[in-house]
Amino acid sequence: MAKISPVAAKYIIHSTILIEGVVDRPDVIGAIFGQTEGLLGSDLELRELQRSGRIGRIEVNVSTSSGKTKGEIIIPSSLDKTETAIVGAALEVIQRIGPCNAKVSVGKIEDVRISKRQFVVDRAKELLRDLTENTLPDSQEIADEVAQAVRVMEVVDYGREKLAAGPNIDESEEIIIVEGRADVLNLLKHGFKNAIALNGTSCPESIKELTKKKTTTIFVDGDRGGNLIIRELLSVADIDSVCKAPDGKEVEEITKKEIHKALRGKITAEQAKLELGIDDTGALKEEVVPKSRFHERALSSRPVDNSKVRRDNNHRKPESRFQKPVSSPPARPPMRKSVSVSAEEKGKFKSTLDDLFGTRGACIFDDKLNILGKVPLSELPSTIKSLNGGVYALVLDGTIDLDLVKTAERFNITHLVGTNSKVKENQRVNILTDDKLN
Repeated sequence: MAKISPVAAKYIIHSTILIEGVVDRPDVIGAIFGQTEGLLGSDLELRELQRSGRIGRIEVNVSTSSGKTKGEIIIPSSLDKTETAIVGAALEVIQRIGPCNAKVSVGKIEDVRISKRQFVVDRAKELLRDLTENTLPDSQEIADEVAQAVRVMEVVDYGREKLAAGPNIDESEEIIIVEGRADVLNLLKHGFKNAIALNGTSCPESIKELTKKKTTTIFVDGDRGGNLIIRELLSVADIDSVCKAPDGKEVEEITKKEIHKALRGKITAEQAKLELGIDDTGALKEEVVPKSRFHERALSSRPVDNSKVRRDNNHRKPESRFQKPVSSPPARPPMRKSVSVSAEEKGKFKSTLDDLFGTRGACIFDDKLNILGKVPLSELPSTIKSLNGGVYALVLDGTIDLDLVKTAERFNITHLVGTNSKVKENQRVNILTDDKLN
């Protein structure tokens, strides 16, 4: 007699049986076949269905307790759902097993394919995830990989020194000088095809010749090495403007947005020399003594006509505090009491400093934290002098140096806020840097 394989079954009939007496398993199986014989016709005869393999092995599990027998009947079926339901209902016509009364109740008909279908779905998810992550690259990844390969192929060797450069280095009217090949690749990746690499700290002859013919911008890393390269190039080449990557970052690793922001905030070569404190040869300048102090020394070195000094003071009021009679020592500026910065002021200064990042500009505030104006750093001293007082704070995207502190002292400015400072502290001006605002 053929047997249905458990994996071939589509449905399983689960039923319970309650018998008023003690019977054995063979008695239950005999009652199932005997009492359903001829009930459903020849097509649904249980013996014939089992012989043909459409009904599987009937499992009967019984247990006896207190003179009663309870158990379950499990019948696997490969019939369709209608025929399986009919076979299940036929079991409930069994009323006696041996000499005892019995009651059979079909609890449920389980669709085996549901669990198989869920297994298929779960396994398909795993396979698809593995396929997506490890096998098939994303279409954007393919495009990026191809574009990167093309850009690398576009890098050319320029001049006698075989410098890495973008393909438009000859045709473009403007060029960007960077430190190395990786910087050229990063700019090329973001659409800048007019960059050329130094390949070192000394300036090659090819770049010196290029700077004479084209508008040139230096774009270096945001570290001390970048400053040294700027000094080198400003002294030996015809440079028009200078820009740097954000502090602590290299040109080869910054994003497209950071590149555009840095290039928009570039400064002229002359302004770069002033900020770095170097002359045309790249050497550091000695500290320049203000003219008013020269004048004071001259006054103290010779006898002075007090009436003439008074007349001079009437005409030159802004510098009168530097001019004192010879007989009395130079007066020190009055000590300013320590100025506390409120949380509101800190927040205002911090947000303004973040907004100014990369712009090389400055914001001027009054004592109510209203913005009086925004100016480039190159125009800041002249703007402060034109306002002639009323300035409470300055926030600038740059370094606070000694000249700016002296100007702030002169015009009674309370706070100077910058990215960093060359002046550690001051008795009359409160100096704040980015790290003190956090």
